[in-house]
Amino acid sequence: MSDDGSRSRGRLVPTVAVGLLFAVLALTVLSADFGEVAAFPADASIVHNIGYALFNLGEYDLGAVPAEGFLAAFLIAAVALDVAVDGAVYLAKREEDGSIVAAVGEALTDGGREGGER
Repeated sequence: MSDDGSRSRGRLVPTVAVGLLFAVLALTVLSADFGEVAAFPADASIVHNIGYALFNLGEYDLGAVPAEGFLAAFLIAAVALDVAVDGAVYLAKREEDGSIVAAVGEALTDGGREGGER
């Protein structure tokens, strides 16, 4: 068996690494220049502007809020990735005797003993 001293020394390096990573991230965020805050105009309809951005109609000056024209491509890619993940989950399922069995098998939550006896 190992004593508590060797366990604490083994945790020192990851603890210091996490602390340094936090310090670097905090320094990065605190020293970043985010520019001026922009707000939506008071009379602009955000719902209409999202629709105009979806179909890239901003170039026709229909929307009061400027937007990027890649919203439809982003949504199509999001739906395609969602379908891929759903398909992977569906393919990971197994069937035994007509019933669906979890992909990871049977989980023994009582310390590895079947029947739950201690």
